[in-house]
Amino acid sequence: MSIKVEEALELIYNNITKVSTRIVPIEEALGSVLAQNVVAVHNLPPFDNSAMDGYAVKIADADTCVKVSSTILAGDNSKDELISGQVIKIMTGARIPLGTQCIVPIEETKICKDGVFLPNNLVISKHIRLCGEDIKSGAAILTSGERLYAHHITLLASQGISHIKVYKKPRIALFASGSELKMHFESVEPHQLYNTNTPTFASRAKELGCEVDFIGTAVDTLEDIKIHIKNALSADLIITSGGVSVGDADFTKEAFKAFGYDIFFDKIEIKPGKPTTFGRVGSTLVLNLPGNPLAAALNFELFGQSIIAALSGESSKYLNVITAKMKEDYRVKAGTRTLIPGYFDGAFFKPCEKFAPGMVSSLAVSNCYIMVDETCAFLTCGSSVKIIPTRFSFRSHERVDLISKS
Repeated sequence: MSIKVEEALELIYNNITKVSTRIVPIEEALGSVLAQNVVAVHNLPPFDNSAMDGYAVKIADADTCVKVSSTILAGDNSKDELISGQVIKIMTGARIPLGTQCIVPIEETKICKDGVFLPNNLVISKHIRLCGEDIKSGAAILTSGERLYAHHITLLASQGISHIKVYKKPRIALFASGSELKMHFESVEPHQLYNTNTPTFASRAKELGCEVDFIGTAVDTLEDIKIHIKNALSADLIITSGGVSVGDADFTKEAFKAFGYDIFFDKIEIKPGKPTTFGRVGSTLVLNLPGNPLAAALNFELFGQSIIAALSGESSKYLNVITAKMKEDYRVKAGTRTLIPGYFDGAFFKPCEKFAPGMVSSLAVSNCYIMVDETCAFLTCGSSVKIIPTRFSFRSHERVDLISKS
């Protein structure tokens, strides 16, 4: 019996355990998901310092000519103390000397007989970076479940953190089944096709932060599919394409059952991709996708990405949407949830001019898709739809409604 998309996603989230953790240098942590909370151990800045090349001054010396008593460079461990009637020349980043009330940039002063002439509009604390104004010691700066981007590494480095605990990248094993399939580096006969699904899944899984093992392409026999399954069982997730429908040579699910396949769902009320199947063999998750390239790719985006996000330990594991407007009128065949690929230009969504479950060209020109409710038969130009991006990951900490209904 078919289940709704929402039920399928709920079964995914309820049956996935995060991958294990490891310790890595911060130089190797980019793209990983943090597996610990991080608390600042140092104030940033660690001391009051100058935000400008200028002069450390007292407010009472405004609009006067004052003597330059000394110079402090960034990195100097100066013990100088500022007194009235004098200024101390100071460079950006240098420690503020005791007694300083503000910094006057060099360009706001004039040379005078005894030193420099100060402006009359001095403001207390101006151009002084105060100790801890950016980050205070003891403050939470990163949270477990965050994916680490370049500027998170900045935070870690600012605290002198050299190693960090992260979740291991999910390990994905891929194979396709189909006696008609050949890999792109092989020659094809007139009755054969190139296997486009496995390279697609491998590329997307890598984009999503996974380690990928390509197991091969199985011919349509139980024995060969079993061999491929056995070689893939060390992975966190096996993704297959083909052999999950009701044809005479569709043996994939039967082959997995020989290994104790515990199926959570095997039919979804969706078009294309109804026979998409999800389950587990021991500790290894299994996602069986249809063989048609567009159907397989779109269902990978909806279900495969959700599985990978849940495995990764990332707290924002739920697919998110961007609201757009239809660029043109579009007729939909009502009765089934429908996935429609298209292009989002930042404001409008335009469905692909031609697409079908077995096509690949629409994948290259689209950057997102919409999931249209089964009750909807027509989308009017200018009406709101919810796009789900495919060229970048856009996820949420909470479940959101993914369905376009008008």
